[in-house]
Amino acid sequence: MNLNNIVIVLSRPEESRNIGAVCRAMANSGISCLRIVGKKEDIDEERVRILAIHAANIYENATFYSSITEATADCVCAAGTTRRRGKKRMNKLLLPEEFASLADSLTSGKVAVVFGNERTGLEDNELLECTMGVTIPSCDTFPSLNLSHAVQLVCYHLFRQKNSSQTGYTPLSLERIDRTVKNIADNLQKIGFFVRTGRPQMEMFWRNMLSRAATTEGEAQYIEKIFTKAAALVEKNQSANIMSSGKISVRP
Repeated sequence: MNLNNIVIVLSRPEESRNIGAVCRAMANSGISCLRIVGKKEDIDEERVRILAIHAANIYENATFYSSITEATADCVCAAGTTRRRGKKRMNKLLLPEEFASLADSLTSGKVAVVFGNERTGLEDNELLECTMGVTIPSCDTFPSLNLSHAVQLVCYHLFRQKNSSQTGYTPLSLERIDRTVKNIADNLQKIGFFVRTGRPQMEMFWRNMLSRAATTEGEAQYIEKIFTKAAALVEKNQSANIMSSGKISVRP
């Protein structure tokens, strides 16, 4: 996904500080194209900069339009954000992650995400100017999201879709986990943990637990070192005890 092709459209924003917060939310996700449906002279630029901080350049490069249709004319799709369904409001609404996946499949062309006024959201006629709908689930007793928070959530999912190959860590395959399980069982065997039976059940326990824990390579190696060292210490102590009990005291 090319985040340079993502266009954030704010329709009739009222509070200048919200625009600044939107700029910062966009910058967090590497998205920089901002379009505003409204008049530039109605916006207090100083209040924009209060919350935009180091993302004020996004506002400075923003372009202004008289309608959503005009603001999205060069885009291949325009997704209007709304929490309400209806005959005039798109019966099918995508979740942010579903929209991000769809946007990723559009390999060329600009993709617009349209956000409505802070108080009213997108009105019916504005949503009709969009080609699809996106909704952010929220609690029924307090469903309305702050404008910048809504932008942040959608931009985050677009950013994560672009970087979907990046993960915090890579869980081990079952084949690799089985090697760690064998190491654990072999070392327990050495110290006499299993008298006659019990090894298969113990191996199954460790295999299931390590798999559920999404164990990493580093964690597996650390676990193996613990059991290998523990078995070595037991064997060393056992050898020392045998040597000690086998000494013969010789009187001169």
